[in-house]
Amino acid sequence: MTDPHPPKNIFRHAREEAKVANQPTSSPQTEDQAYRLAFQDMDFLLREDLRPVRFQLELMKPEVLMNEANIASTFVFYGSARIPEPEKAEALIAAAATDSQRKIAERLKAKAKYYDEARRLARMASRVQPDPDGRRQFVVCSGGGPSIMEAANRGACDEGQESIGLNIVLPHEQLPNAYVTPHLSFQFHYFSLRKMHFLIRARAVAIFPGGFGTFDEGFELLTLIQTRKIKPVPIVFFGREFWERVVNFEALVEEGVISADDLKLFRFVETAEEAWDYVCEHYEPGSALAAK
Repeated sequence: MTDPHPPKNIFRHAREEAKVANQPTSSPQTEDQAYRLAFQDMDFLLREDLRPVRFQLELMKPEVLMNEANIASTFVFYGSARIPEPEKAEALIAAAATDSQRKIAERLKAKAKYYDEARRLARMASRVQPDPDGRRQFVVCSGGGPSIMEAANRGACDEGQESIGLNIVLPHEQLPNAYVTPHLSFQFHYFSLRKMHFLIRARAVAIFPGGFGTFDEGFELLTLIQTRKIKPVPIVFFGREFWERVVNFEALVEEGVISADDLKLFRFVETAEEAWDYVCEHYEPGSALAAK
């Protein structure tokens, strides 16, 4: 016996098995779809009754890769895919063909400042050092698309740090923005599993002005904390004027459908500094995180 240590695994690697199975053979039996290895048979994997398996795979793949990347916690950024970078806001107005389009473009331009705030907040989060065990903390995580999502990944890139992008298959293809770290760029089919991965490691969440998707993600998070399905994390809503215009939070209290204490689950902020101070207050009084 040349090696005194027992092998970790006595089974051949799946790649080897697949290679053997794919050796050229031709007979009515081997040519039939039924003969394919199950994990190589896409027609089989895409069957309706295999949906639970696809759920499991979509849950496991990002989990395995993020564990391998030593990511312990994330700072999640939600927000619109339509708010322009400040330098591109004027072009949006110039492209407007009607008065209605111009008004919308002007409103989007007014919110362009949040691109810069998201970028600055991401830079702050990306300066947090790994813990004593080498696990990375407050890694920036976005939906991987343009606008606010791009700003978040860009801020991490400014600091020379990696960041996560959780993209989703859409009818109109949304490619990952150029600032997402390639080996942390994931694509999802199921919104539910994507939202789960947003929150598995989330230790702080910034919610910028946005539409249906932002509402869906943000209010599900509030619901999970309200119902004690997850522990409270610091949540900041950027842009009080926007949020109070589109959601009458006080009316929800007055109507009795939420309690006054539910409004304490989040804080309105306008700047990256306000947001970061709130996160530091939540985790480490005395702004130890800010000193990182």
